[in-house]
Formats: sequence, C-alpha cells, structure tokens
Amino acid sequence: MATGEWSPDEIRNLVSRLTLEQKVAQLAGLSAADLFTQSEAGPAVEPLRIKDVRPHGVGHLSLAWFLGHDADSMRGLLAQIQYVVREVSPFGIGALVHNEGINGFLHASGSQFPTAWAQATTWDPELVRRAATVTSAHMLDAGIQLMFSPVMDINRDPRWGRVHETYGEDPELAAQMSVAFVRGAQSEPGVLATGKHFLGYGSSEGALNQAATQLGRRALVDEYAEPFRRAITEAGLRSVMNSYNEIDGVPVAANRWLLTDFLRETLGFDGLVVSDYDSVDMLRTHHRTARTAGEAAVQALSAGLDVELPGNGNYASLVEEVTEGRLDEKVVDLAVARVLAVKARVGLVPGFGPAPAPAVRPDREEAAEVRRTLAARSTVLLQNDGILPLTPGERRIVVVGPAADELRIHFGAYTSVSNAEMPLGMMAVMEGKVPGVDPASFVFTDIFQTRMPGMDPVFEGVARELHPEALTVLDALREQDAKIEFVSLGRFEKEDSLDAATVRAAVADADLVLAVLGERTGWVGNNTAGEGQSTASPSLPGDQEDLLEHLAATGKPLVTVVVSGRPLLLQKAASVSHAVLLAPLLGQEAGTTIAHTLFGLINPSGKLPSTFPRHLGQIPLYHGHHHGSGYEHPTGTRHGYGDLDTQGPLYAFGHGLSYTTFEVTLDEREDRPAVELADGMIRARLTVANTGDVDGETVVQLYARDEFASVVRPVRQLIAFERVGLAAGESRTLVVAAPVERLHYTLTDGRRGIEPGDVTVLAGLAADALPCAATVTVGQTCPIRP
Repeated sequence: MATGEWSPDEIRNLVSRLTLEQKVAQLAGLSAADLFTQSEAGPAVEPLRIKDVRPHGVGHLSLAWFLGHDADSMRGLLAQIQYVVREVSPFGIGALVHNEGINGFLHASGSQFPTAWAQATTWDPELVRRAATVTSAHMLDAGIQLMFSPVMDINRDPRWGRVHETYGEDPELAAQMSVAFVRGAQSEPGVLATGKHFLGYGSSEGALNQAATQLGRRALVDEYAEPFRRAITEAGLRSVMNSYNEIDGVPVAANRWLLTDFLRETLGFDGLVVSDYDSVDMLRTHHRTARTAGEAAVQALSAGLDVELPGNGNYASLVEEVTEGRLDEKVVDLAVARVLAVKARVGLVPGFGPAPAPAVRPDREEAAEVRRTLAARSTVLLQNDGILPLTPGERRIVVVGPAADELRIHFGAYTSVSNAEMPLGMMAVMEGKVPGVDPASFVFTDIFQTRMPGMDPVFEGVARELHPEALTVLDALREQDAKIEFVSLGRFEKEDSLDAATVRAAVADADLVLAVLGERTGWVGNNTAGEGQSTASPSLPGDQEDLLEHLAATGKPLVTVVVSGRPLLLQKAASVSHAVLLAPLLGQEAGTTIAHTLFGLINPSGKLPSTFPRHLGQIPLYHGHHHGSGYEHPTGTRHGYGDLDTQGPLYAFGHGLSYTTFEVTLDEREDRPAVELADGMIRARLTVANTGDVDGETVVQLYARDEFASVVRPVRQLIAFERVGLAAGESRTLVVAAPVERLHYTLTDGRRGIEPGDVTVLAGLAADALPCAATVTVGQTCPIRP
C-alpha cells in the first residue's frame, strides 16, 4: 500500500479485498441516535453498540451535532466511536463523520455566524471564506471530516422556507460565495465541503419543500448549476449532496443524467455523492418509483448516488440485490472506491494518504472578529428619508414590536439554537404536552410544522443560555440611549385583535416610534420560515401588519426594523415608515449590530441578494429574467399586471442604501475606452465617488446583456462586483473585470459558449440603478466549449 499519495489502482485493489458485506457497509450512514442507551441516569452514548449494529464497518456517522454538550465531550465521544469503528471495519478504516456548517459549526460549542442569506448581503466572498475557515477549524478540532455545506441552491420564490440557507437568487453571486466557502472549508487538511442540493431544489412547485421542480434542462445547466460548476472547477469541491425534488418525472436520487452524465462527465466532478437524509427511502414512500427497499437502493446507486444517509434502510438490501443477480457488483465497487478515495484524502484509511490531521483548536478571537464584521456588513438600509441615524437623547423613543426583546428570532435553522430546540420539541410531543398531536402516530418530519403552545418561553430561555453574551435589540438600544422606553405591542401569532386606542396611548408621548418586527425561522416551535415551513404569503405574521397600520394613524415618525431570512411583502412597512432597515438573521451579534446601525456607529453597506416583490402575485420576481418575460423589457414591449400600477419590485436585487451617497461613472479616456473586451475578459474602468459627508462602503456591480442570440437570454446578468470603502468626499478609479465565459450558455446545438455579437455592459449600485452603459462586440475568437 502507498504511504503518501495513492493511485486509483491501489484504491481498486483495496476494494477487491473487501467482502460484499464490507463493501455495502461503506455505502451507508449510522445514526448517532442508534448508539444511545437508556439507564437510570438517563440517555448515554454507548460506542460498543457499533459491534452489534454494524459488524462489517461504518461508512458515515450521521447526526453528530447531537453528541456532547461542549467541545470536549463531543470530541471525546467521537474519538471513542471512531476507535470502535476502526476495530470492526476491515483494515482499520474509519467512519466519515459529517456535520452542518452553513452558519458556523452546528453545535453548542460552535461560533454562530449570520445565516447564509445574510452573508450574501455583504457581497464579500473573502469574509465568507474566513467564516468557513473558522468553521473548518471547529470541525477538525471535534474530529469531523465532512462539512455538509454550503447550500448552493438558487431561490427565486420567497414563499420557500429555506431561503435563509441560500445565497439568494443570482447564479453569479451564489457562485462566488460558494467558491469562497468551499475554499475556506477545505483550508484545513482533513476537512471537505459538501455542495448541496444538486439540483434545482430551491425552485419547487409552489415553493413547497421537496416538491417537483419545473425547470427546463437549459435553465438547470446554465443557471442553477453555475455555483456547482464553479465550486468544482475553481475550489476543488469533493462532495455533493443530491436534492429531494423530482425533475421531469425522475427523482434526483435516481436520476442518472443528473448525478452521472451531467455532474461527473460534463462538470468534471470526481468526488463523492451523498444522499440528503432519507431521499433514497423517499423513492418508495414519496415518489413511488420503487416498491421495495432493494429497488430503491438499486435505482439510487445505479444513478450515481454513492452513499445513503442517515442510515442504511435501503442500501443494506444491496447485498441481496447483488447475490440475486439484480445488480452488478461492479456498480457497488465503483461507489465504494469513491468512498475510500475520500476517506483516504482525509486520513481515514491506514496506509493511504495522510495520517489523521492533528487537532487545531479554533481561534476564538478570529471567530468573534469575523462574526462581528459579517453582521456589520449584512444590514441593509432599504429606505431612509434622513431620519436615520438616530442621535442618543435627542428624541423620546418608544420601541414596540415582538422582535424587540427576543433573542431567538435572530437565529435560523442549522444553528446552535435550532439544534437545542429540536430535542426539546420532540420530548414535548412524546410526553403528550402538545395539544392535538398523538405521540403514537407522530413522525419526525411532523416536527417542522407542529404548533407548540407554551414553548416559546422555553425556546427563548435556551437561546439566552447558549449565548449569554448576546443582546436583544432592546437591550442593545438601551446601551446607546438609556431613556428608551419599551411597550410590548405586536405578536408573531394573531390572537386577540390589536386595539387602535391601545397603540395610540402607548406611543402618545413618543417623538419617534421604533418598530422591531419580523418572523421566526428555525426547525421547531411556531416558526413561519425554515425547513419544511413554506408559506402561501411571505408576509409579516401575526398582527404586525395591524400594528403598522395603527402606528401610521398616530402620525408619529416611524422607523421599522425587519428581522427576516427571506424577502417579505413589505409594502405596508415601506408606505408608512420614514426608514426601513433589514436585519437578515445576524445571530449572536444581531442586537448590538442593529442598535449600532440605527445610531450611526455602523454605516450600513449591505446589498440585497434577492428581489423584494411589492405584491404576492408577482412571485417569482427576480432581476435576471429573460427577454419578453418579467418586469423589465429593454425592447420597450410590456405586458404586465393590469391591476398593478408599478410592475417592478419594491426593492431591487443589489439595492441597499447608506448614510452617505455614492456615484459611479465610466472613466472615459481619449486613448482607450472605459469598457473593453480583450484576452477573453470584459473590463470596465469606473470612477466611484463618495459624494456625501460620511465615510462608507458600497458594492459596485457589473452586469451584461447579450443583445441578440439564437437562445432567449436574460435582460441582464451579474458578471462581477467589488466592495469598496471610501472616505467622505473621496473618489477612486477601479477596474471591475469578468471573463466572457460568465456569459456562456447552452447553444442550440448543445455546445456551451457564446455567439458573436454585441454585449451591453452595465455598471452601478443596484440592478435598477445602472447609470453606466457601453457596448462591446464578441467576435469569433471567443471560445465555444463542448
């Protein structure tokens, strides 16, 4: 055997030395829950159970985030489990342990960063890389090799509950963030990232979780696959997770064109494909393409799905399927070779690849600095008539709204808070404490939508216990202005009608009203967003719309803060507020960041990664729609909604204001054009000026439009962007560049490239604010690739 690098032949030789049972054992997960035993002292993990439940070895360990209450106990338990795994596995092969990390290490001991959608509002890939690097160190320290992040799904329908896990609606923004995340995640030797969900998961019918995806093959290949394409080629992505949906009648978990022909042969992916939890089982229970566990296993494995997770409910049948002649063992061998190649890469196969990576304790100071910077750059000032920033003591401020004094609301799913809530919610159900729910018929996935009366104080207590240093918005505001008053008005769930007279009396003495509103996002417990929690109307829940109506009637100046991990319908807030600030699930730093932004200690610089519609009927609404569709028509032809005066969005993609003002112009010179195409690159030379009297940062955005093509193209494509900081009155010239390849698409003959012709290049500060325009001509020299 090799002692350093290994060859495919050596891996295949190792596979040939395994029994069929040992091979199949490498292709499935073992749930950490299966290792729990019950005693008088309570539940405990018993690693020796592995010898009974998996005598032939363990491929993956699932649900590791429920192990241990702190870093030391988790590390110790995983070391014990790995020791037993190596004892029962052939040749001492260890188990791949996976953990979620999109918002930081998913565990009570992990640093919790703003959610992915918030990270996207920074338009700062380098910050995302740094956050993923910190998370990778946490993983390595605990003994975890596989990070089940980032989420690369493109989402253009805010009704979907998982928007906050994504980088928004745009393929280029999502691609740059995904590449940065993968580079950071894989910066530690021994840790690999997993891109998910492949493919089209965030574009389901009706925005319902796990529903069918109605996308043509060209859209899948050219738009929705772009983050995966780039992460594979630019960052060396080694692991991909399938999506739950079906496309054109074929479930992704059994779709050979997607998982093999396209992913491996076209995109060049040579790593491991793992199943999203229970997606193989869903071939029987959900999609109904398989009658038995064996049929489901054969469909998935033959399509190119290497590993079943979280357990082996279907892949355990592969032994029988092979011995009965219904599956060629060579198909099993191919998947096992992929598993062992990844295990060798992270040091889990003795004699192959590096030794297990030594623990590198995460840098807590670095984590805190990245967390604070991410949060500071994530807030988006949606509108402001000059009322912000506030001055301490200048006005009598009354704070209202259900998000003002709650910490939990700032954490989404896949965070320490949601992780702690899950077992509490399950326990409440099992103990019969949730009205209307029969513990005997309850299944795990029901937890996402089950309402849990009386649990909100419990969940809030957990959030504060996990993050005692974190401040609510109210507490942080009082640090800035001790005279701030709070009146408990507004609810996340509509109960009794909100009385206008009560609202009027509560703010009668106020010089300014600050309403802190939003929605809860998570796994369990009265959320309106999160996994499995789509909403027919993405509006402010409960009586918050009524609260805005009553506040407007008082005539008091109103500032509204919205806490949300997705675009909401904010027409009411926009029409009655003097300023609106978006706080997109900022986690631990939320309260302090929001207060500092409102009082001007932070100058907001976030830009929207998703379009905000003004009406439910406009959904899906996104900036890169095709010619002839959507809200903007450069040709002048318009077919809009007859009952909407304004066809465009409430807030456009890329929008975000500042306490200063910026101007972008083309840097025209006599000797050369400001925008040019050369050496396969589009380059725009721009002058950016801070025309206000406050230092600030903004994001310069570069778009392009292919004017004529044999395939209908978008009215604009984001192709590059650059964050820039300028002192008051300062201006700077910069070159924003992008390869022409960013404009490639699938031609009518199936090849990928771009046809000769004119391309309009646009630059500015938002998709609806692009004052700079120039035309370049793509000639025959531009490559057209297969």
